[in-house]
Formats: sequence, C-alpha cells, structure tokens
Amino acid sequence: MKPRCPEYVKVSMDPEQVIECIRDKFGDSVREIELRDYKGGVAGNVAYRNLWLSVDRERFTDLVDALGEIDFLHFHITSGDDIGSSVQLNYHFSLFRCAGRGNRLGITLTVDVPKSDLVMPSLWERIPGIEYSEREIREMLGVDFDGLPNKALIFLPEDWNEDIKPWRRDETGPKPEDIRELS
Repeated sequence: MKPRCPEYVKVSMDPEQVIECIRDKFGDSVREIELRDYKGGVAGNVAYRNLWLSVDRERFTDLVDALGEIDFLHFHITSGDDIGSSVQLNYHFSLFRCAGRGNRLGITLTVDVPKSDLVMPSLWERIPGIEYSEREIREMLGVDFDGLPNKALIFLPEDWNEDIKPWRRDETGPKPEDIRELS
C-alpha cells in the first residue's frame, strides 16, 4: 500500500486527465468508464461531475491507491446489489473536495463479486471510516471483507441467523417466515 496524499490538493485535475491516468495505469482492468455531469443553478452550469468505473476485483485496491495518489480520497458509502450470479458493489468516493464548486469529482468504483467467491479485500487499513459500510454489506449481502477486524452485526438483531442475507434475491434471501411485521 502506497502512502496517501497527506493533504487535499487546491487545484483539481480535469476529469479527462484523471481518466487518461487510469487508462494508462490499468488498461483493460478498468471498464465502462463513464463521466456524468450534474448541472445546477439558473445558468445550468456543471455543479458536480461523477466518474463511474468498473474494475476487476484483482485490481480494485491498486485503483484505490492510485486515486489516493491524485488527491485525498474521500469515502462516502458502499452500496450493493444482488445481480444474479454476482453481488455488485459500488464504492462512492470523491476527489478535489477543496477545489470548489464545479471542480469536485465524484468517483464510483463498481466491482462484481461472484457468488462462488464472495470475498473482497477490506479497505479498513487505508480508510478506517469504511468499517461500518463493509460490515453492513457483509451482513446484508454476504460479502466477506478480508482484513476487516470487526465483523459483528450492526443492523440485524444479535440472534439473527447469519445464513439469511436480507438484500439477496436468491435462496439466501429472507423467506416470508423470516419477516416479522413492525407496528
């Protein structure tokens, strides 16, 4: 693991430069690169940009480290979805937080984790604040995070059957008898 950028940069890179840097370092390991603009205000200027990237699981931590060399990588949340034979994870970050309106760049890294091997490397050593997000994904979708020190449940009751994954749509998802009505 390479050291993180010690502080935020004051001048942002153009998103196209970030894309070029990623393509140079990662080639075909990063797929489906899409830059989305979000406009706001009366003039309809670009207020925020988000870069969506799909990356191979084997290169995921390398890409996180590379983004951390560009600027301090600010973690937001991890979201996930059962997409059939895989669980798709979306890691939401941002770069250039000190560069001002219209210069910040959201980064969403998408990784498909096959259900036959539901293990991802934990980012806990790099980003300690990711712990609760990884624990949530673990208990709700069944993805184990290699290197995450605390894997205790945080949302489900202590007596929950951990073979049942509430956000899954397959046989590990909840059955009608597992669901109770709340008043």
